[in-house]
Amino acid sequence: MNRLLALPAVAMAVAALAVGCSSSTKNAVSSPPSSTGGSTATTSAAVHTVNSKYGQILVDGSGRTLYLLTADSGGKSSCYGTCASFWPPAHTAGTPTSSGLNASMVGTTARTDHTTQVTYHGHPLYTFVKDTKSGDVTGEGITNFGGTWYVVGVDGNAITSAPATPAPSPSTSGSGGGGYGY
Repeated sequence: MNRLLALPAVAMAVAALAVGCSSSTKNAVSSPPSSTGGSTATTSAAVHTVNSKYGQILVDGSGRTLYLLTADSGGKSSCYGTCASFWPPAHTAGTPTSSGLNASMVGTTARTDHTTQVTYHGHPLYTFVKDTKSGDVTGEGITNFGGTWYVVGVDGNAITSAPATPAPSPSTSGSGGGGYGY
């Protein structure tokens, strides 16, 4: 009998979690992470560029992809609580450094949780917990927490187009691979 009473409570908890994620989410975020992946900096953050399937994008000092959220405005973050547990802000305790970027576009913004977040071209920057290694870009185009998440190009704008497809190369093996050497 007690199990029947617990079912409505479980259903309400699941519904509450679903409210935080839009139904139009491309890559569903199903449960909060157990940690922020060490994103809280105790020193100055670094911002760099790398080549990716989306072209040149911004990454943090560990090579993790940096994203912007379209719901942010005026250089201020709108991502706190559960949002920040999935999309950890790129924190810094000092002036962020940069490499291969327009240094005048690198800045910071004060967060309401009394931390400092790295910005680029006025956009607060975030990592994504499902990007588990350098080069991952699994957060691109996800819509949740009031906006859409995009990787950031070196011009400081969101990269909203599909990834570039590499040009096919002729196969020299003649192994019947469709004429492409993948």
